[in-house]
Amino acid sequence: MPFNPRVFFRRAHRWGAIVIAAPLLLVLLTGVLLQLKKELAWVQPPTKKGAGKEPTANFDAILAAVKAEPLAEVKGWGDIDRMDVRPKDGVVKVQCRNRYEVQVDFQTAKVLQVEYRRSDLIESFHDGSWFHESFKVYVFLPVAVVVIMLWATGMYLFVLPQWVKWRSRKKRERAKG
Repeated sequence: MPFNPRVFFRRAHRWGAIVIAAPLLLVLLTGVLLQLKKELAWVQPPTKKGAGKEPTANFDAILAAVKAEPLAEVKGWGDIDRMDVRPKDGVVKVQCRNRYEVQVDFQTAKVLQVEYRRSDLIESFHDGSWFHESFKVYVFLPVAVVVIMLWATGMYLFVLPQWVKWRSRKKRERAKG
């Protein structure tokens, strides 16, 4: 049986879509949430405004303010994942290991807001690291390659009939003229 590229690409397109359906859907859904994270407080808490633009509170005062918040579950620096200093807003966003975000005014060291932050969790689903660190390379990277293959085979399957019609129309025009 001779090799037929149209049949091969159609089958590759169909099976490729089936193989990547679940991981691609996860990437697409989480991607939409991440695109909207600034608009959806459920994903990422909105940034509050502090008293001023110049930081005067020291790290010890900020840590003490965060430790006083029961939801944060912070006993020391080891319970803090990272701190995001926003001079324009006059606030320090303290992201705790338990995914709570405590926003502290960096002039008064007063807590402005304590909210659960889902964006990092959603991002770990988006890139596959939530399942295991190797998922990023051994599952989600091949899915991306198959998506590129689906695009290429889809373009081939779309363009081929157009090209055949164009070529046959040209032949008819040459035959007439």
